[in-house]
Amino acid sequence: MKLSLSFPLFICIVTFRAKTEARVAPPRSFSSLRSVVQEIPRGGGPFRKKQPSPPPAPPAPVTSTGGTATIPNEVFNLVKNIVGAGVLSLPAGVAAFGNSPSALIPALSLITIIGILSAFGFACIGKVCAYTGATSYREAWEQTVGRETSWIPAATSTFMTFSACLAYSMILKDTFAALLRRPERTAILLVTTLFVLLPLCWMKELSSLAPFSLLGVLGMGYTTVAMGIRYADGSYSTFGSKLLESLAADLRPEFGSDGWKSVFQPTSLILVCMLSTAYMCHFNASKFYLELKNNTLPRYYQVVGSSFAIAILLTCLVTALGFLTFGSASNGLVLNNYAAGDTLMSISRVAVAISLVFSYPLAFQGCRDGVLDLLKISPQKRSNATLNVTTVGILALLTLLAATLTDVSFVLSFGGATLGNLLTYIYPAMMYYKVVSQKKLPNEGFGVFLGIVSAGLGVLMGAIGAKQAIDAL
Repeated sequence: MKLSLSFPLFICIVTFRAKTEARVAPPRSFSSLRSVVQEIPRGGGPFRKKQPSPPPAPPAPVTSTGGTATIPNEVFNLVKNIVGAGVLSLPAGVAAFGNSPSALIPALSLITIIGILSAFGFACIGKVCAYTGATSYREAWEQTVGRETSWIPAATSTFMTFSACLAYSMILKDTFAALLRRPERTAILLVTTLFVLLPLCWMKELSSLAPFSLLGVLGMGYTTVAMGIRYADGSYSTFGSKLLESLAADLRPEFGSDGWKSVFQPTSLILVCMLSTAYMCHFNASKFYLELKNNTLPRYYQVVGSSFAIAILLTCLVTALGFLTFGSASNGLVLNNYAAGDTLMSISRVAVAISLVFSYPLAFQGCRDGVLDLLKISPQKRSNATLNVTTVGILALLTLLAATLTDVSFVLSFGGATLGNLLTYIYPAMMYYKVVSQKKLPNEGFGVFLGIVSAGLGVLMGAIGAKQAIDAL
């Protein structure tokens, strides 16, 4: 009886509620009804789920067609930028921790690893320029890290260029002294500075000197072949050889038992820091990216990979030939180990000297302009008198330091430990991390990780390497 009364009451309540909701519910739009109809199952199938919207496309590089340089042109010019006279100091870097031929095993491994890390930093700068539209190293820093601190990489580059000019002066001093067979190195340096370097550095237009940079490539190629010939013919390993007997005692080959295990000594970081200088060309990375024809990132990476692979190979070859010939006696400039009467190597000295003489003003101009920038002297205010006075002042300081210091490997290792590590490993990693964060670039996790590792190693190697370079002085 209760059930028969409650059931009609339940029906009335449900009917009344349905009518009420129908009156207050807003009418559906046509599009809403169409979406409902589309979700009605057909043939007993499940409801169709609404398709998710596609993810937003990743940001693309700034549109640029690049310059006119082909990949082979870029590779040649980049190898020319990387491989210079500084590679002739690397046998001394190996001798800093080992005196046995097996020490070359870890040394060549370090040369390869540091070369790969340097290539990564060079590639990072190009990528930053691609996504920000920057046209220089400093502008890439401004677009990523910040404009207010852009003077930091500019100052680092200026002092690094100063360090390179100092190494050039020291190499010229030793090279001309060996060619002239005169012990008065300071006097030779003064004459070279006054009558050769100063007139060249006073030149306002340096484009006429650019073709002479080709001599650097030819000179290094000849030097490598000549070193190979002297190692193969045993001129400096055969007892009683005239060339060997003409050497001073501290320049004669010397070998011991400190082999591959000696790489675990802290002094091995001297070689690592020298390599930072040997591969240092990163301030020009934006130039190579912009001058490449159809400068897509894959084409740019092809240039970087090919160039650094060739540079690593040449660096390994020169280092191995020098160290295998002279061992722990390898001089800070390995050409000094060869006898002054060695005609084959004297030609090499002439080639290297000519290359450095005509490359010197190109590097010096970058140093001078950097100093004037730091002094906030705008290009419009740089009169001939200002340029001439600045040139004389900087060149005088370089000559004084070159006359005082005797080991060019110290200049390269200390400069590499401090300035080279910043420009090669730390700054590129910082800019790369910033552009990935700002542009939200996908699939860059491994690259960011490698950049952090590279920057961390740069800090560690710089601190320890600088101390070791000073201790070895």
